[in-house]
Amino acid sequence: MSESPNKTHFGFQEVDENQKQNLVADVFKSVAGNYDVMNDAMSMGLHRAWKWFTIAQSGVNPGNEVLDLAAGSGDLSLKFAAKVGPQGRVVVTDINPAMLAQGRRRLTDAGIAGNIDYCLVNAEQLPFDDNQFDCISISFGLRNVTHKDVALREMQRCLKPGGRVLVLEFSQPTNPTFSRLYDAYSFNVIPKLGELISNDRDSYQYLVESIRRHPGQEELKQMMLEAGFDRVRYHNLTGGIVALHVGYKY
Repeated sequence: MSESPNKTHFGFQEVDENQKQNLVADVFKSVAGNYDVMNDAMSMGLHRAWKWFTIAQSGVNPGNEVLDLAAGSGDLSLKFAAKVGPQGRVVVTDINPAMLAQGRRRLTDAGIAGNIDYCLVNAEQLPFDDNQFDCISISFGLRNVTHKDVALREMQRCLKPGGRVLVLEFSQPTNPTFSRLYDAYSFNVIPKLGELISNDRDSYQYLVESIRRHPGQEELKQMMLEAGFDRVRYHNLTGGIVALHVGYKY
């Protein structure tokens, strides 16, 4: 008899581990065309401030090499390209071809070329050398990874000694009253926005559910320490709706 596959979560559903990647791929294929519009609508534009804060914490300098995982439509990649300059390099990656194409179009339209490469990448199996990058970022993508511990170890492997990793992700509000209001907004408003803007309620229902299944601030910090990162810290943004975790390699 063949061994039963392990289970994992897809939103609030329990699914076979070997199914999750395709299910997540279907979600992002569906939302790619309206991704930026929905980000603005759902966060009321706050995602822009969260990403600028991430860049400010990156320590990236001219000439550096940056890996942007789950880059989506390229918000962070665009900013990193400006910081590393013509002597540096940004590797823009996503596991989903539709999202990677969306990011490529956006960066090309912005005139970004020369210091940018594009790569279809699974965060659990990075096709890069050990100690290659000065900075590695993953923005609103880690929660979609099946084996987060594996992805974190891969990031640690590919980071240069002295480099830093940036994990920007939805997290857990720190105030109970605010948390209840956030739950009401998330479950009642966000799927409706998805239906109105993208004609896709189900994908944004998954988004809300996936946030609730993602490790909280302290749990993710511990996972990063176990993956080999040092001096891990996190910054709660907008009351903990989002947290930026920063870790170093020595």
